Amino acid sequence: MPSIFLRRATPPDVTLIYSFLCELEEETFDFEQFNTIYNRNLLNPDCHYFLAFDHDRCVGYASVHAQWLLHHCGKVGEIQEMFVIPDYRSKGIGQLLIQQLFEVAQHENFEILEVTANKKRLDTHRFYERQGLERTHFKFVKKMK
Repeated sequence: MPSIFLRRATPPDVTLIYSFLCELEEETFDFEQFNTIYNRNLLNPDCHYFLAFDHDRCVGYASVHAQWLLHHCGKVGEIQEMFVIPDYRSKGIGQLLIQQLFEVAQHENFEILEVTANKKRLDTHRFYERQGLERTHFKFVKKMK
């Protein structure tokens, strides 16, 4: 495995994370709106953003957002995004990122940690199952705009 280190994301990382998420979602987002949301979330103590680096090259990103949910009677974390650049996949980067999210979940006393992955991302489903997450729900979506 390459020499990887993790750190929390900062405001100047917005363009890097923007490019990762546009690639992940196969969509070009409105950068101004993205930047506004990103910076708002950085100020929110329930949002945690992490970057993975191989020396000075950023090779991955992951985020978890927490919320207090009545139906769990406690704090629940949801992995919102996880991305590793293609030439660094299957090298343990995703495992390091998710381990960091597990540490946040423990430190923040989450009742559970959950993730939703697009149904077409079968490799992603297998990755999360290998990390000990169970497939327990279906997600239904209706676009409102």
